[in-house]
Amino acid sequence: MDQGKTSNRLASSKNSLIYMDLRDIIREHALSFLPAKSLIRFQGVCRDWKLRILTPFSAYSQSLSYRAFSGLFCQPPSEAPSFISIDPVSCGVPDPSLNFFPERVVIRSSSNGLLCCQGLGADKAYYICNPTTKQWKKLPKHSFDHGPKPALVLIFEPTPLNFVPEFKLVCAFPSTDFDNATEFEIYSSTEGTWKVSREVCFASKSVVSGSGVYADGTIYWMVKRHGILAYDLAKDRSQIIQGYYGARAALGTVNGKLALAFSSGPAVTVNVLANVYSNTMQMHSDARTWEGKIQLSLDNHQPRLGHEQVTVLYVGCNVVVTQVGTKILCYDMVTKKLEVMGTSAPEKVRFFPYVNSMVSF
Repeated sequence: MDQGKTSNRLASSKNSLIYMDLRDIIREHALSFLPAKSLIRFQGVCRDWKLRILTPFSAYSQSLSYRAFSGLFCQPPSEAPSFISIDPVSCGVPDPSLNFFPERVVIRSSSNGLLCCQGLGADKAYYICNPTTKQWKKLPKHSFDHGPKPALVLIFEPTPLNFVPEFKLVCAFPSTDFDNATEFEIYSSTEGTWKVSREVCFASKSVVSGSGVYADGTIYWMVKRHGILAYDLAKDRSQIIQGYYGARAALGTVNGKLALAFSSGPAVTVNVLANVYSNTMQMHSDARTWEGKIQLSLDNHQPRLGHEQVTVLYVGCNVVVTQVGTKILCYDMVTKKLEVMGTSAPEKVRFFPYVNSMVSF
C-alpha cells in the first residue's frame, strides 16, 4: 500500500513538471506565432505573460514569425479608413479609422504590419505607422512632385539579422523632364533621406496608384492600358512586362514570385511570373512570361453570385481575396475553402492587405 501511494506521488510530480514545461514552451516559443490582437488579450493571463509580451524582443520575434494575412484596410473617398478582419476574434486593430495621427490621412501602401499614409494637410506629408501599436513616424519631405495620387510601395521585410526594423518607400512618379516617362524616388529608413534614381523608364505609361507590390528585390506596378512596370532596386533598372489583366485585377506574390490575379465572369485566374525576358527569346521558343497557378470558379462555392462582377482585391499568403458586389470572399489556395469575410464593403474602393503585427520601429 505504501509503495502504491509513493508511486502515485511520483506520477503526480512528473505530470506537474510536464505541465510546467509545456507552459514555459508556450510562453517562450508559441506566443510569437500569434496575431497581435491575440497577444494583447493574452497580456491578461498573468503578470509573467504580460511582461514577456511587452518586451521589444517579443515584438521583434512576432514580426518574424507571424506573416499570415489578417484582413484588409479600405478607405472610400473623403472618409476615414476601416478594417475588415479575416477573424475578428484574433485579428484586429484598436483604431481602424487611424485617428491617432495628428491630421487626417489616406492610406497609400502596406507591408508586413506597417502602413504608409499621406496626410491631407498642406504639405501632404508621408507617414509610416503600425496601426496595432499606434506608433507612427513622419518622413522628411521628398525632392520631386509625386502627383495627387502617388504610386507608393512600402517595403518592410523583417529578417533575423536586423533587430531594428528597416524599411524603404519607393515612388514611381511622372517625369517633369521627359514626356510619358516615369522616374523613381526612394526613401531609406537606414539613411533617413530620399534618393532620386538615375533610371528613367521611357516606355512606361501612367502608373496605377495603389497597385504596387514588392517581390524578390523588384517592385511592380500596373500601368494604364495594360502592362506592368518593373523596377529592380539593386540593379536600378526598369522595364515593361507584358500582362493583360483588365480593370478588376491585382498584383501580389505566390511563393515569393510576382502573381497576377484577374477575373473573367465568375472565374478567377492566378498566374505567376515565369520569365521576364520571354519577348526576347528566339522564335518558336517554349518560354512564356506567365505560367498558370490556379483557376477558381467562384460560382462553384457561391451559387447565388448571379451576374455580379468579380474584382480581385488581393493575392498572397496562400489566399485570394475577391469582392462581389458588397461581399468580400477569401479563398484559401491550400485548403481550397472559400469564406465570407464581410458583407457590407464599399464598392470601387482600393483595399490594402494587412498583417496583424507587433513590430516596433
